[in-house]
Amino acid sequence: MNVVDTLKHLFEAHGEDAYFGEAVSQIEHALQSAALAEQSGSAQPLIVAALLHDVGHLLHGLGENIATKGIDGRHEEVGEEWLRAHFPSAVTEPVRLHVSAKRYLCATDPNYASTLSPASQQSLLLQGGKMTPQEVAGFEANPFWEDAVRLRYWDDTAKVIDLEVPPLQHYLPAIEACVKRASVAPE
Repeated sequence: MNVVDTLKHLFEAHGEDAYFGEAVSQIEHALQSAALAEQSGSAQPLIVAALLHDVGHLLHGLGENIATKGIDGRHEEVGEEWLRAHFPSAVTEPVRLHVSAKRYLCATDPNYASTLSPASQQSLLLQGGKMTPQEVAGFEANPFWEDAVRLRYWDDTAKVIDLEVPPLQHYLPAIEACVKRASVAPE
């Protein structure tokens, strides 16, 4: 099974699962994130990153209530590790950094933490809380940090019940193009 078929299967098998304390499903959240990236005029790899940023939740199988059990599933690392075999860094790095971007924004924007949903505030505590000044400097040294921050904002707002967005099928050509790009010029 190729990566596109695997992703379709993951979303078919787990896309209707609840999205960790939010009122939308995994697939609704992913599609809303991708739609926000597309509406902003983002490059294709960042749109794909927005779509796949939580693929680690679909892969690790730890259940919807792990945060209430005090467990950080480290979905950003699980997802990035799996995606790295198929996608370029322009896709995988924003995925890997989207949790760090939440911690970064909590440290650099005094109003940001108050905008987080209760579920996101709960997971923030498990993910290390706001960054230290040293962590902020390290985060900003990554060439994909600004993409990760953009992805974070979409992640935070992609939780609207019954929002009409393009289906997964709409994004398959972008996924295929990114996979092809990675196979032609592996990093």
